[in-house]
Amino acid sequence: MAVPHDDHIDYVHDGHLHREHDNHADECEADGHQEHGVHSHAHGEGCGHVAVPHGDHMDYVHDGHRHASHNGHWDDH
Repeated sequence: MAVPHDDHIDYVHDGHLHREHDNHADECEADGHQEHGVHSHAHGEGCGHVAVPHGDHMDYVHDGHRHASHNGHWDDH
């Protein structure tokens, strides 16, 4: 599955994301904790956004980045 991420495309593989780089694949994970601001939409089954397996949870592609549930709010990836 291809997932837009900033200025490139990530590819889902075994629950994590790869990015093509210099003829090989790099892990592509968010640096640090970036809480998404006001976000009243609750992601989940049938929410209309693409679900992306990521480790032990699901991220949801929204506005060109991934949202992940975290301690009562959504993080940007």
